[in-house]
Amino acid sequence: MKKYLILRFSFAKTTIVLFLLISCFVQGQTPKGKLFIIGGGDRSDELMKQVLSVAELSKKDYIVVLPMSSEQPDSSFIFFKTQMVKLTSNPIVMLNFNRETAQNKTLADSVQKAKLIFITGGDQVRFMNVVQNTPVKTAIQKAYENGSTISGTSAGAAVMSEKMITGNQKLQKEYSGTFDNIRYNNLETSEGLGLLKTAIIDQHFLKRNRYNRLLSALVEFPALTGIGIDESTAIIVRNNQIEVAGESEIIVVKNPKGILKAKKNNLISIENLQMSIYTAGQKFNIK
Repeated sequence: MKKYLILRFSFAKTTIVLFLLISCFVQGQTPKGKLFIIGGGDRSDELMKQVLSVAELSKKDYIVVLPMSSEQPDSSFIFFKTQMVKLTSNPIVMLNFNRETAQNKTLADSVQKAKLIFITGGDQVRFMNVVQNTPVKTAIQKAYENGSTISGTSAGAAVMSEKMITGNQKLQKEYSGTFDNIRYNNLETSEGLGLLKTAIIDQHFLKRNRYNRLLSALVEFPALTGIGIDESTAIIVRNNQIEVAGESEIIVVKNPKGILKAKKNNLISIENLQMSIYTAGQKFNIK
């Protein structure tokens, strides 16, 4: 009996160790794909040529456009395709999902097999409401893990991170394009695609003066890196390395120290933080 108990314990211990090793291996895997995240605004031919270069399309590969962020998905697709047919001969297809079709595993499989997936601008909440907890979201994640390039602009940029800025303020009932304060528990966030887990993205950054919004995000999630991408500008994410592309700048804020949250009016103070500005061609690392 004693020998049986010892053998049983040893087997259980071995099983636990194997489980932990497998879990560590799975969690430690890095995606083979890349992200090309555009801050909105005009997209020059040169910028989109860079998207194609990063994606490394072969002749048999195709591009999938996901326009669900837009109120006018057909127009978003036509605008994208009109530009891209001048730059590539690869097939470009639109898959405009709704909550019902997003459950279709055959269509989701078409997303997963695309070498380049492009998410248009519009409303990031609208996009995530369609794909959240569906095979389509899983397909995007698996495509990225397996080597595809995921690109997006404006709302299509916001959805890339795990913590997604919605654009709404909790302490202000009506939507305002101007985020004119830095207050604790005011920034509304929700779950994004989770392709970028250690950073949070804000778009149209310099054009719309969104410093307050990104600083608020840093207070809510101090372990994350805040990346503000201006219009006509992009970041190219290869694992933990980021390269800047396009015409303007990106702002990076991180490592806030001495955060204090006043009880009155939800005001915030930060003793210090790190801020950097990068332009096209420059590279930096995130966690």
